[in-house]
Amino acid sequence: MIMKISLICISLAMLALIYRVIKGPTIPDKVIALDAIGINLVALIALISMLLKTSAFLEVILLVGILAFIGTVAFAKFLEKGEIIERDRNH
Repeated sequence: MIMKISLICISLAMLALIYRVIKGPTIPDKVIALDAIGINLVALIALISMLLKTSAFLEVILLVGILAFIGTVAFAKFLEKGEIIERDRNH
């Protein structure tokens, strides 16, 4: 019962974060909301894995966590420097 309530709470939090991604006042707010969606997705998959009593989703949790981290770092670099991949043509 507690796990089902947790699933509902995380789902509602994700809906609020999707609203923040769409209506966020600034770009950094949208990036933070996307990162939080990634974290909540990891928690959601973990809860589903526990409810189904399987460890089949553990690789998915790792993959989503890594992709969320890389996405956040790429967005942060883009906001700071205006480009993600720097091409130095002086060599």
